[in-house]
Amino acid sequence: MKTTHRYSALFAAAAATVLIAACGERVDDPTVGQRIDNSAATVQSAGTELKNDAKEAARDAQVAGSKATDTVAGNAADMAITTKVNAALAADDKLSALKIDVDTEAGNVALIGTAPDEASRQRATTLAAAVDGVITVDNRLVIEKNS
Repeated sequence: MKTTHRYSALFAAAAATVLIAACGERVDDPTVGQRIDNSAATVQSAGTELKNDAKEAARDAQVAGSKATDTVAGNAADMAITTKVNAALAADDKLSALKIDVDTEAGNVALIGTAPDEASRQRATTLAAAVDGVITVDNRLVIEKNS
């Protein structure tokens, strides 16, 4: 009986040693739960990054839209000024709107073409400057030479 008891004790000791060794063994393969947790963290990180990218894109679009609106508004204002200057020049009996090109950029008007005399040339500057929204007038009109 002592031998059986001894074998049982040896068996128990061996089993305990195996269990202790197994508990201390490091397993590098992640469990299914760990893999799910890692995947969830990766998805959450990607979602946060996507959200931040979307916010940045929205800000960029807003800035671009604002600039586009300002450009369109500026162009519309310049077109209105050009139309009013052309109308004022056409109303003058000595100035011909067909002989004077009116270019407007940011409220700055350039008059390019011909005028019949110096007084008409100066009057073109006065008429253009009187239009609402005109900042400066660059009179590049030349006096027509009678042929």
